[in-house]
Amino acid sequence: MNLRPTLLPALGVFAAAARHQNFAHAAEELHLTASAVSHHVRKLETILGARLFLRHARGVSLTPEGRQLADAASAALADVAAVAGNLQPAAGISILRISTLHSLVYCWLLPRLKGFCDAYPHVRLEVDASTALARFDEGGPDLAIRYGPGHWPGLTAHHLMDDALFPVASPALPGIEDVRDAAQVARLPLVADMGLQGWRDCFQAAGIRGVALPAMHTFCDSTDAMRAAAHGIGAALARTYIAQPYLERGELVRLPGPALEARFAYYAVHPAHRPPAPAASLFLAWLKQQAHGQQPSTRARAPGARGRLR
Repeated sequence: MNLRPTLLPALGVFAAAARHQNFAHAAEELHLTASAVSHHVRKLETILGARLFLRHARGVSLTPEGRQLADAASAALADVAAVAGNLQPAAGISILRISTLHSLVYCWLLPRLKGFCDAYPHVRLEVDASTALARFDEGGPDLAIRYGPGHWPGLTAHHLMDDALFPVASPALPGIEDVRDAAQVARLPLVADMGLQGWRDCFQAAGIRGVALPAMHTFCDSTDAMRAAAHGIGAALARTYIAQPYLERGELVRLPGPALEARFAYYAVHPAHRPPAPAASLFLAWLKQQAHGQQPSTRARAPGARGRLR
């Protein structure tokens, strides 16, 4: 099939939507509206006579046909980008592509990243924050930071940080001053994210059985759940490194109850069949130094206590 030149913009939009598997995120990258992205994708589906995405309540996912086209489009665009980059090479500059989670970028990586940039001024970072698993094909990331079990086929994983979950809330949340034990936390309005471990696991770890959980406010991203808690919407079950800046600023306080050991941890990963590029090796060594050099406290505080957590 010959794709008419007028379809090339739709193919480029589709490639971005396939990479994010989210029309809104693709729209932000392309400076379009989500409806415009959807229009381009439907146009391409009509011309090709194939369904490229499955639409569902939580977003979109690629069909097998969509995955085939996404792989081909990604490779073609990577070839074009490589040629374009070679036309005007920047002497001495190394591009480092990193894929990671939005929550970790916002709460842990960004506050530290200037140190890396100052130490290695010849490295330019391209950071893609996404919940989708990184595809280490041509034009993909050089290194990814992921939250998981630590073993992925075809990838070498470097352990960075273990994690724990514990309840937090805004010091201004109504009723928080009366909370003295973990059982009383269940009487507060609760906020949840889409993680595998949740409030029921938290209460079981505290030795509380048969607690009736209220209907909860649910957010798909841990950062949004922390922000919701900081704004007083309810108590949230926090992950150590995501909650750290909120605790340090006093926007959240630790509630009574033991910390629950997380099933997953943070890892830096790269393809096992090839060594990391020099810039990726520098970043990996720096990541390990940052991760192993600081272990935040998850000790409980009285809800009424103010100031910074130590």
